[in-house]
Amino acid sequence: MNSLLQTNRRLEETTAQEFDALKRKIHNKLVDKLDLSKIGMLEGEVLRREIRLVVEYLHDNEETFLNRNERERLIEEVLDETFGLGPLEMLLKDVSISDILVNGPKNVYVERHGKMEKTAVEFRDNDHLLQIIDRIVSKVGRRIDETCPMVDARLADGSRVNAIIPPLAIDGAAMSIRRFGSNPLKLDDLLAFKSLTPEMVMLLEGAIKARLNVIVSGGTGSGKTTLLNTLSSFIPNEDRIVTIEDAAELQLQQDHVVRLETRAANIEGKGEIKATDLVRNCLRMRPERIIIGECRGGETLDMLQAMNTGHNGSLTTMHANTPRDALARLETMIMMAGFELPVKAMRQQIASAVDLVVQASRLEGGSRRITHITEIVGMEQDTVVMQDIYQYVQEGIDESGLARGRFESTGIRPTFMNRLESSGVRLPATAFRERIMMTD
Repeated sequence: MNSLLQTNRRLEETTAQEFDALKRKIHNKLVDKLDLSKIGMLEGEVLRREIRLVVEYLHDNEETFLNRNERERLIEEVLDETFGLGPLEMLLKDVSISDILVNGPKNVYVERHGKMEKTAVEFRDNDHLLQIIDRIVSKVGRRIDETCPMVDARLADGSRVNAIIPPLAIDGAAMSIRRFGSNPLKLDDLLAFKSLTPEMVMLLEGAIKARLNVIVSGGTGSGKTTLLNTLSSFIPNEDRIVTIEDAAELQLQQDHVVRLETRAANIEGKGEIKATDLVRNCLRMRPERIIIGECRGGETLDMLQAMNTGHNGSLTTMHANTPRDALARLETMIMMAGFELPVKAMRQQIASAVDLVVQASRLEGGSRRITHITEIVGMEQDTVVMQDIYQYVQEGIDESGLARGRFESTGIRPTFMNRLESSGVRLPATAFRERIMMTD
């Protein structure tokens, strides 16, 4: 029995090797046959359709014993290798996949519905993987090589890409793709997933329309960027918005949007443009709203100063586990700007600039929840005073391994209600009644 299994496994491996060899052979012939001057005159689906005819012709001239399905698979993979991202294309077409993690050429993992699983997808070797990475980063004007072995980039649909190559990556190049998709999640989707409640939506919508400054905090993969995209949908279409990101991934639906992106240094170590440079420049661009994709350094001080000098309604995200931790991280990032400000002065800047902290968390089983909506009230001596308006309380884990809990209203009426009402936003008094609003 064991010998039969081993024989079958060897046959499968041999067949796979022959298939890959045939694919490489046809791909090489295709590259030799292509007329690049004429290809430049075609684009999109027209180009892919014309090249498909060439691939079919090259295949039919080979002596193969492939059936119809195998022939179609071979043609599609050659086309993906020529125009797309090779072995990754089949994963990118799967809308249920939220993360693609490549640990060297032979280990590709995905996260699907909050669960991590290994796939059968492989690259030929490390050089093949490096070609795909270079194809991704070159499309957004970035580079990756031994002198610059780390890079942040993005795909055409806005998905975020991070890659690191040898000599920093010991076991071959590594890459992570955080997918956002061409159709970003909307409020109805978040409500359907029970990420928040209708009362929380009403408060957040009112806060954005009343031009409150909001920070979305959370851990890696907690849904901060998705939530930021959703909150930005409440911004009036006539407002002038300037976005600042390390790798552009926000998908705003408004018309009047200026998108700015940082730039890494060139091969000579010159030309770097940091987020803090873009924040200072955008203040001269007459923005009505400033959205920073993520605060992670010295640009935090410039952002807080902008919030304090008339640019109300600004939004940003940052990494933190709780709203209180978010304030501590803000202090740390202010110090990264190189200024030795007194602690009290830093906290006064934060308390006067930030109105609301929205905490997003990724719970057991992969579910994502808005665990806190917290108001910053002001200062008492040297302490920033905060109060929770809504919170999520986890009660345990159900039989399927998913977190189980409830959304609660703390019964506290926000102090910024006058600002909401003066902006024409009126919330029902029942929205802040102390009670359990929803249970998983």
